[in-house]
Amino acid sequence: MEYSGDNINDDTRKTRSDGAQSRERLLLAAQRLFAEQGFAPTSTREIALAAGTNVASISYYFGDKAGLYRAAFRELAPCPRKDVAAFTDPAASLRESLEAFYAMLLGQLKQGDLQRLSMRLWFREMLEPTGLWLDEIDNGIRPAHAGLVQVLGRHLGSAAPADDVARLAFAVVGMAIHLMISRDVVEQLTPQLLADGAAIDTWTARLVAYAEAMVHAEKARMEAAAAPKQSQPRKNKA
Repeated sequence: MEYSGDNINDDTRKTRSDGAQSRERLLLAAQRLFAEQGFAPTSTREIALAAGTNVASISYYFGDKAGLYRAAFRELAPCPRKDVAAFTDPAASLRESLEAFYAMLLGQLKQGDLQRLSMRLWFREMLEPTGLWLDEIDNGIRPAHAGLVQVLGRHLGSAAPADDVARLAFAVVGMAIHLMISRDVVEQLTPQLLADGAAIDTWTARLVAYAEAMVHAEKARMEAAAAPKQSQPRKNKA
């Protein structure tokens, strides 16, 4: 039986598409169940049933339950490792670096329910650690923090104390993290502030401006602290 090249390509594309869909369904089902129940109580059979596939597909795509959990956790990481270079370009201005940094973090808010699921899974891992949280700190958060410290240090000057730069970096990222973890509160109190993509873009622009002002204020503080103090003239006694 002969097959045309077009048929072979169509079959290949179909197989790849079906495989990608199966893997995606497994990831989504695992993310939801792991976030709701934690790692230990969630069975692979339960995940496969929720995904509409068989248990063997978990082994095929992820190796085992632990591999599926790692994939589910890292797929939703709020600080993607591959994006760190986007905001650490030494040729970029402070504003450009901050824009890239906040776009990386707050862009996830546009994913809606998937971002909420991400936060729940991260909270679950922090409360019931499996070891992935410490791994993410070392291999995900640490490089991002180091990149942000590098950016801030470049604009504060080489004489800036390391602890002050690190403290400022935590404050800069804290504004975005607070918004991400308190999304439910914001939507209850002021729903228009997270109503759509344009509203989230406004958040990004505002946080860039706030962070830029913080950097300038910290630089002014350090310069004032480093300046020699002028002695006050003595008053003549009458």
